[in-house]
Amino acid sequence: MVSSPFPAGQAAASGTRGGGEAATATWQLDLPNEAATQRLAEVLCEELKAGDLVTLSGDLGAGKTTFARSLIRTLAGDAGLEVPSPTFTLMQLYDTACPPVVHADFYRLGGADELTDLGWEEACEGALVLVEWPQKAEEALSPDRLDIAFHLLPHEHPGRRRIVMTGYGRFAPRLFRLRAIRTLLDAAGWGDAERRHIQGDASYREYERLIRPDGATAVLMISPPRPPGPVLRGIKPYPIAAKLALTVHPFVAVDKGLRALGFSAPDIYAADLDTGLLLLEDLGSEPVIADGSPIPERYREATLLLAKLHGTTLPDVLPVADGIDHVIPPYDLEALLTEVELIIDWYAPHIGGKALSAVARAQFNTLWTRLLADVVTAPSTWTLRDFHSPNLIWLPERQGLARLGLLDFQDAVLGHPAYDLAALLQDARITVPAELELSLLGAYARARQGQDPDFDVGGFAAAYAVLAAQRGTKLFGTFARLAKRDGKSIYLNHLPRLRTYLVRNLAHPVLSGLRLWYETHLPALVADT
Repeated sequence: MVSSPFPAGQAAASGTRGGGEAATATWQLDLPNEAATQRLAEVLCEELKAGDLVTLSGDLGAGKTTFARSLIRTLAGDAGLEVPSPTFTLMQLYDTACPPVVHADFYRLGGADELTDLGWEEACEGALVLVEWPQKAEEALSPDRLDIAFHLLPHEHPGRRRIVMTGYGRFAPRLFRLRAIRTLLDAAGWGDAERRHIQGDASYREYERLIRPDGATAVLMISPPRPPGPVLRGIKPYPIAAKLALTVHPFVAVDKGLRALGFSAPDIYAADLDTGLLLLEDLGSEPVIADGSPIPERYREATLLLAKLHGTTLPDVLPVADGIDHVIPPYDLEALLTEVELIIDWYAPHIGGKALSAVARAQFNTLWTRLLADVVTAPSTWTLRDFHSPNLIWLPERQGLARLGLLDFQDAVLGHPAYDLAALLQDARITVPAELELSLLGAYARARQGQDPDFDVGGFAAAYAVLAAQRGTKLFGTFARLAKRDGKSIYLNHLPRLRTYLVRNLAHPVLSGLRLWYETHLPALVADT
């Protein structure tokens, strides 16, 4: 467990520069004593990893070795580990598990050429490298590094030190992020919390569970603003066309909107909107599935939650913060077509075995444009978009629909109510039996008819088949892209399940033309089993 290294009232500064110069970020801290130096080392362990280079510079006797010793002991999990100064040995190696550490002192080094005799490159491979007096062989060191300069303050208390951390190159955004995290946690009263990584899904976002000494927990969401990415076929970048969130603003707005309606979205304890940091209520980890299968009662509650949401009159503009609003974008034809084209761009050439012709693509787009015409003109509602088992938490201590905790709704749009129901009942990650799907579709329809006697069950069923097929088609492309581009081949394990769902959807008469297209161009996806 680490406590905050930042004294109350402490001034801190940071900055970055780019353009023609190498990117840098700086962070200045005044530490009152040796214990604060040690705590800073413990905090930095949260950020450092194998392959990192940390250079320790500054005044003689200002605490470089003290810092290195504390950092190594923290990584080793051994507060009594012998960590001598490497002044005479030049280099000390520590076989810590996560990661191994090389601690070097270049003070007695005559030049960079002497590092070869030490076996420097071999020793540093896959290690965290700490270097004192780096200026003696700076030309041999990576430009991507964290430099920590230690300065004595002789006119103040003798134990007080000024620390200036500078991130260079690829370390610059990491230092900027770390400073923002520590600032947020300290201000919110969570500076003494232990941080544990939470394994995520396919998202670019990161999550950590925070645990305070008193046992209280929270979740840190790290979601920095992301660039839109390259333009697709001369039109728009994919996230823009598909209406995906680029900042945390949509999450905050929809979270507040859901909570105002009485649903169990996580409370937001603190936020840094510019950096993309949110400190959230920890809803726990009790799932709505067991042994890889849906728990029917919990899936029923999720279905009824959607019925309640879809039967409510909802705004399309939500507040984020004072003076900042979020306009929920429409799940329009552009977005829906952009998504289904992923199967042509990624699945067909990389998994299906052949690239499709321009004629096949044009036929595909024409079919989908016709199928989606009624969907995009129907009355819309909040479509949370990823309403499926990984993002649903069971909260047995709460009552009614509040027993269902909701996560991952930053990409919410205004769309047809059938979309989220299809995401739930044709979950790509677990198999929802056809009998359970049909039963819950009936429960949803009865709930909607109870709200509105004119609810069109037949029209909803057709829209459900179309949007379930749209989502499945998108996911074939998405999972192929994750495998090919990102090296996440585990997602290919879901393709057989998606195929079963797709065949089920294409059996609806409204999709007969699309089924014929699949039989012609991607027959393996719809062949009889």
